[in-house]
Amino acid sequence: MDTIVRQAMAKWPNVPACYGWLGLDARGHWYLRDDEVQAKGNFAQSKGSWLRHEKLLAFIGRNYQADACGLWYFQNGPQRVYVELECAPWVWRVLPDLQLQSQIGSHLLGTKCVLDTEGRVYLETAAGLGLVHSLDTGLVVDALERGAWEVEEVPTESLPDRYGFVLSPEQAQRR
Repeated sequence: MDTIVRQAMAKWPNVPACYGWLGLDARGHWYLRDDEVQAKGNFAQSKGSWLRHEKLLAFIGRNYQADACGLWYFQNGPQRVYVELECAPWVWRVLPDLQLQSQIGSHLLGTKCVLDTEGRVYLETAAGLGLVHSLDTGLVVDALERGAWEVEEVPTESLPDRYGFVLSPEQAQRR
């Protein structure tokens, strides 16, 4: 977490959290979701504006984490901005050496391949479960044929509970 963010948190400790305003899609893209976009429906129905500003994306990446309940957020100064997830908290790009690169630029190694009942491919890592970017599924298939990872099929609806993440913090906080 950035030093300036920690300082802002200390200076303003009771800033209310923000829900519904930021989303992460299945391709690792971040979306800003204003009131009008949110009024049109949940993240799957109405994504919002694709964020492309490199410095903003880097700031989000440095300050992206999960709370103890598995709600992922971006710490924006003193305010937590909870993230609506399309599939998982991580989206992996698979490099030719099978190293994984996340949407925030971190590099990890996969430990297990997970296939859900909708045909999506995920990889477990020390950082948690992440969806494999659709452009990289061919690399995963090749790696599986070489025995790089154990494979497990898991029902789609069980992934959040099993891997400890919440797809929609906004809906969770309403309960």
